[in-house]
Amino acid sequence: MNTAILLIGGNLGDRTGNLHQAVQLIAATAGKIGKISALYQTAPWGAVDQPDYLNQALQLHTELDALTLLHTLLEIERKIGRIRQEKWGSRLIDIDLIFFNEEIISLPELKIPHPQMQFRQFVLVPLQEIIPDFVHPVLLKTINELHSICPDDLPVIRQEL
Repeated sequence: MNTAILLIGGNLGDRTGNLHQAVQLIAATAGKIGKISALYQTAPWGAVDQPDYLNQALQLHTELDALTLLHTLLEIERKIGRIRQEKWGSRLIDIDLIFFNEEIISLPELKIPHPQMQFRQFVLVPLQEIIPDFVHPVLLKTINELHSICPDDLPVIRQEL
């Protein structure tokens, strides 16, 4: 059994509904959901002239290998209506594979750990909630440590339901 850490997010349409649908489809097609973070409203990163995002981290227990999981997640994005147009542009849903076990994977279509995650509070804050003591296999720092040194100062606001 493999353990994957995912970050899901979106800033178009019914943001909460899209995240909920993504979680349901991930559970139905990719494995068993373990821990799941609260929803966090986050400022856009990269292209800033767009609506705020909702993001959520989740732990997935899966029989799939990393590349098969990636293709499954891309298909879920497509089912929800994602059309890839511009880097860092607005989207209905985005599902990022952040960690896969403690593996380091460098393929043209898949880099694990996610190569930019340590620079983004919108990734680190939800991860802190579900895996605060997980050690990044390349940087050899925990999620808590990475959060404390992250240079990103964009707001990440926990949403109370």
